[in-house]
Amino acid sequence: MSWFQKQFTLPTRSRGSYLITDHVEQALPEIAGYKVGLLNLFVQHTSCALSLNENWDEEVREDMSDALDRLVPEDRKGTLYRHSAEGLDDMPAHVKSALIGASVTVPIKDGKLATGTWQGIWYLEFRNGRHVRKVVATLQGEKM
Repeated sequence: MSWFQKQFTLPTRSRGSYLITDHVEQALPEIAGYKVGLLNLFVQHTSCALSLNENWDEEVREDMSDALDRLVPEDRKGTLYRHSAEGLDDMPAHVKSALIGASVTVPIKDGKLATGTWQGIWYLEFRNGRHVRKVVATLQGEKM
């Protein structure tokens, strides 16, 4: 059993849902060295998230962002949330992050991510401004 860990930075983005599978694969050429294993990705922030979802139609990502905004709206009247120190979008971002989650785990098979046909790794940014987001990637498995 072999372990490997490294940190990488996501592309800086403002609010939205982004497909990052290619970025992950480029940041982690070490995946190719694993016959079987697991990749865990953990974003080190509390106002964004990682998820596995549709990788083909970008409208799904737009619809997801819109749906999350409807579920957890900004508090323009000041009646929904107590925490507002970092702006109107901050507390909703924390709630969305808690709902979606800070990590994903993807199986590795024969040196490649073993996602389903329509699955991709998503980065969901919940803040309006552009932020630098760091991800810790942990690989565990049997090497080639």
